Amino acid sequence: MMEENKYTVTAALPYANGPLHLGHIAGVYLPADIFVRFLRMKKEDVVFVCASDEHGAAITLRAKKEKTTPQEIVDKYHEINKKAFEDFGIEFDIYSRTSNEIHHQTASDYFKVLNEKGSFIKKTTEQYYDEEFKQFLADRYITGECPNCHNENAYGDQCEKCGSALSPEDLINPISTLSGKTPILKETSHWFLPMDQHEDWLRTWITEGKLDGVQQHDPKLWRNQVNGQCMSWIDGGLHPRAMTRDLDWGVKVPVEGADGKVLYVWLDAPIGYISATKEWAATQNKKWEDYWTGDAKLVHFIGKDNIVFHAIIFPILLKEHGGLILPDNVPAYEFLNLEGDKFSTSRNWAVWLHEYLHENPDKIDELKYVLTAIAPESKDAEFTWKEYQARINNELADVLGNFVNRAIVLTHKYFEAKVPSRNELLAIDLEVINQLKSFPEKIEDLLRRYKIREAQSEALNLARLGNKYLAETEPWKLAKTDMNRVETILNIALQITANLTLILAPFLPQKAKKIASFLNYNESDWNQAGSIDLLPDNHALDKNKPSILISKIEDEFVAKQIEKLEASKMENQTTTFPPQKELTQFDDFMKMDIRVGEILTAEKVKKADKLLKLTVDTGVDKRTVVSGIAEHYSPEDVIGKKVSILMNLAPRKIRGVESQGMILMAENSEGKLSFVSPEEGFETGAEIR
Repeated sequence: MMEENKYTVTAALPYANGPLHLGHIAGVYLPADIFVRFLRMKKEDVVFVCASDEHGAAITLRAKKEKTTPQEIVDKYHEINKKAFEDFGIEFDIYSRTSNEIHHQTASDYFKVLNEKGSFIKKTTEQYYDEEFKQFLADRYITGECPNCHNENAYGDQCEKCGSALSPEDLINPISTLSGKTPILKETSHWFLPMDQHEDWLRTWITEGKLDGVQQHDPKLWRNQVNGQCMSWIDGGLHPRAMTRDLDWGVKVPVEGADGKVLYVWLDAPIGYISATKEWAATQNKKWEDYWTGDAKLVHFIGKDNIVFHAIIFPILLKEHGGLILPDNVPAYEFLNLEGDKFSTSRNWAVWLHEYLHENPDKIDELKYVLTAIAPESKDAEFTWKEYQARINNELADVLGNFVNRAIVLTHKYFEAKVPSRNELLAIDLEVINQLKSFPEKIEDLLRRYKIREAQSEALNLARLGNKYLAETEPWKLAKTDMNRVETILNIALQITANLTLILAPFLPQKAKKIASFLNYNESDWNQAGSIDLLPDNHALDKNKPSILISKIEDEFVAKQIEKLEASKMENQTTTFPPQKELTQFDDFMKMDIRVGEILTAEKVKKADKLLKLTVDTGVDKRTVVSGIAEHYSPEDVIGKKVSILMNLAPRKIRGVESQGMILMAENSEGKLSFVSPEEGFETGAEIR
C-alpha cells in the first residue's frame, strides 16, 4: 500500500505585540484550521504549527509605547493570543514562541549553515542612524512619506496604506521614531542574501512548479495574486536584502564581528516553523525531518502582505540550506475590512477575537461560518454586523437548523426516536441518494484546491438538499395515510443528517458534534461520508428531543455591536486627519529655515511616476528639489509657482537625484495635495516663521 504524503501546514506567526482581530482570523488561521481538520478526517499525517513571533522592531516599539520591556510585551500578548486561539478552537499541534531556546538554537544553526556555504555576502553600506539615541535604525524605527501613495506615516519596510514593500532609503523625509528627528546616514556592515542570483530558478519554480527539472508543485493551484506578486518582484529585478539588523532584541548573529546584531525578523520568523516542528516532534516520539524532507508537502497560510517572504525569500533560504522541501502551496488571503473601513489597531477600529469570545462564548461556530463565507480568498472582503446577522439567520438557522430539527423531531414524534426502515425507493429518493453520494468528493476537491469558502457553501448545500426533500415529500402529511412511506423518507433524512456531522466537521466542529449528539452517532472518518447507511435500522437517537441548534441574531445584538464600534472610533479619533505629532521645542522649530521660493523648471524623474525634479529660486540661490507631487501636478502646472521651501533640510539622494530641500504641501482628507503658498506680492527669499 502506498504511503500517504505527510503535510506540514503553517499559519503565519502573529507578532506578540497586540491582540488578534477578525481580519487576522479570516485571512490566515481559520482557513488553515479548516484545511487541517479535513486532512485529519482523511487520516493524513499532518502537523499544524504556529508560534508567537516575538522578535523584530515592532515588539520594541510597542514596549516603548507602553513604557515597559520587550519581554513583558511578548509574555502578555503571547498568552492573550494563545488563549484566544484555544477558545476559538484553532487546533494547532503546537503553538510555540520564537523566544524559546530551541528556536534561538535552530535559527542560529541555520544561519551558520548558510554562512558557511557562502549563501550570504557581507558588505558595508550606509544606513540610517539616530544621533540622539546613538543607534542604527531598523526598518520599523523609521517613518516617512511613501513614494507611491504619499502616506506620511509609512514604515521603513512597508506602507500599510497602499501595501507597498519598501526599504528605508525609499522613504521621503525619513524620521526616527525614537527621537522624532531626521536620521543621518552612517556606515555599518551586514550579511545580505543576494536574491538577484536566484531569479532564474525562482521564475521556473513559481510559473512551472519545477526545480532542477523535477516537478515540485502544481502551479495551477497557486492563487493568481501569489503568482502575480511574485512575478512582479522577479520581473522588476530582485536585489540583495540584509539578513541582519543592528538591534539588541532577537536572535544574536552567531559569527565573529557581529556584536550588537541580530537576525532579520524575516529570516528568524520562518525558521520558527522548523523549530516549532522540532519542539512538537520531541514530545510525540517522531522525527521532525520527516515533515521537512522527502515527499512531505509544506503549505503556508498567510495574508497577502507576507507573500514575498513566503514565496520568494523563505524558498531561497530553504534551497540554500539544502535537503529541505520548498512550499507546495502558499494560499495567501487578501484583506478583510470592517464596516466600510480598514481594521486599525491604532484607532481601535476592530472586532477583537478575545473580546468577542468573552462576550459570545455560545456563538463560536456562527462566527467561523460567517468569516469563511466572506473569506477574502481572491479579493478584499468586508465584515459587517448586518451581514453577520443575515447569514446566521437566513443560512445557518433557516437552512441547517431547520432541516436538522425537522428530521429529528419527526423521528421522535413518529418512531420513538429510533431510525425507521428504508422501504421501497421512489425516483425522488434515488435522486436524493445519488446527490448525497456526490457531496464528499466535490467538497474534498474544493478543499484540496484551497477553495475553502466554496467548500463550506457546498457543505451547506447538503442541508438545502435535505430541506428540499422534506418539503417535496411532506412526511407530516403522509403520516395520516402511509406510515410505510414516512419510514423511508425519515430514514433518508436521518442519513443526510448523519452525513452532515462529517462534512460540516471541518467548518463547524461544535455544531457537527451537537448534531451527532442528537443522533447518538460518533464517526469522524471522512471516507464514510456519502454513505446512505451510516445509521442502521432501529438505531436509537438521543432520548431527549433536540435543543435549538442555531439561535437567531436579534436586531438589538447588531445595534449593540455597531454602537460599540462607533464609540471606540469616537474615543480614538475625532477627525479624519492624523493625530498631532509629539511636542517639539521652540528652539528646534526656530532652527528650520523656511523661505518663499519660485519654481523655475520642472521635469519628471525617470522611472519614478510620483516624483518631479524641480529647480527652485530661493532668493539666495537656485537649487534642485525632488518632490513627490507628480500624481497631483504636471511639470507645466508648477513652473512659476510661489512655494514654501524648507531650506536647511540635510540633502539626500532620491532616485539618484540629490534633493536640497523640501517643498511644503497641504493634504486634505482625500489625499489631495496643494502647495502652501504665500500671498501675492511676497518676493522670493522672504522668511516664513
